[in-house]
Order: sequence, then C-alpha cells, then structure tokens
Amino acid sequence: MLVAAAVCPCPPLLVPEVAAGAAPELDAARAACTDALGVLAAARPDRLVVVGPGESTGPETYPEGTRGSFRGFGVDLDVGLGPAAGPHGEQRLPYSLAVAAWLLERSGWSDTPVEGLGVGEALPSERCARTGRDIAARAERVALLVMGDASACRTLKAPGYLDERAAPFDAEVARALGAADVAALMTLDTRLAHELKASGRAPWQVLAGAAEGADLGGSLLYEDAPYGVGYLVATWS
Repeated sequence: MLVAAAVCPCPPLLVPEVAAGAAPELDAARAACTDALGVLAAARPDRLVVVGPGESTGPETYPEGTRGSFRGFGVDLDVGLGPAAGPHGEQRLPYSLAVAAWLLERSGWSDTPVEGLGVGEALPSERCARTGRDIAARAERVALLVMGDASACRTLKAPGYLDERAAPFDAEVARALGAADVAALMTLDTRLAHELKASGRAPWQVLAGAAEGADLGGSLLYEDAPYGVGYLVATWS
C-alpha cells in the first residue's frame, strides 16, 4: 500500500556541479526536494520506488545499485541508486533517475530498499495507472519518489518556446498535486502534455494509480518556472 510520495522536478541543473555558476538559482527547489524526502523518510516505508521519465516506451526497471552519470554534461560525477554498491551490468540510469539518485545520496537515504522505474512519455494513462497499482501492492508500506517536469513552454526562451496553454496546464497540475487529486491527474490530456513537453505526465499518472484508495493528503511545497520550465515539488502522506 502507498503510504507516502514525494514529487520532484528532474532537470540535471538541480545538481550544483552541473549548474555551475547558475546553481544558486535553484536553491529553493533543492531545499523543497530535501523537505519532500524528509516526508518519505518519516513514513518509514518498507520499499521506495523511484519513478521518472524513461528512454523507452514501456516501463523499464532499474535495480538498487544501478549507476548513473552526469558526464554527458561535462561533469565528472557518478551516482548510484540507493546504498547498494556496484553496477548492474551495462544498464545505466536515465537522467531523471540519476537526479533522483543524487537527491537520495544528498539526503543520506540508507535504510529502505530502493528500485527505479523509467516510464516513457508515450505510455498510455491506463497503463501508467496499472503500473502504479502493481507498485503499491508490492509491500505493506510503499513510498514513491516521482520525478518529472511540467511544461517546457512558459516563456519565449523556454525549450519549447512560448505556448499560452502552458501556464494553465501547469496550474492545474500544481493544484492536483497539492490536493492529492488522483482523478485530476488521471484525466490529464496526454496529447497536450506531449505538445507542452511535460515530462512528468506519465510518472504523475503512475503515482495516481498507486494512490487509489490510499486516502492520502497532499501539500505543494514549491512551484516556479525558471528557464521557462515548470518545476513542482509536492508531498502526499
């Protein structure tokens, strides 16, 4: 059963070494992520599942200890998912889960088994929900760390340029996450999310599926759109 969830954005710029001189610009987002992980720890889960945008269409699992890297951004920094040591073959974390692994290392997460799940942006809503239900059934006390960004079309300089639909879309997502509104997340328009480059749509719908019947309350900790991309931090408990 799902007992807690934290929702965080997943830009590699959250990692100060990647952001370099621009690192202070996301200090508030990092602090909110730290607070969100504290809510997960306080729930004392039996298992933590990290869900984020993946590089393939279907769900792809990443065992504890899978390595990730930020070398593609010119930074000599590697991370591992959870406290287990050593790589698992050639499998590497997608950037969203590498950011999550960095957040977990930063918070000192060590007591609960961790696994990762990458979900592609094309994954249908019902498949996302079914995946979430399966996750929630894996242990008596399951927690989720859900990675994903809102729209990337909030300003003229945003990665997706300015789209007038972006701000209302992000506002509804922020409201739904802050209210733990499962139904609203499940009815997000997948086509619109794709057009607005909202990488969090599928992970948020996995969360919605996992939270069905859990009767959790939500809290929105952070909402902003630096660089024209919507970043949201929320907790469910």
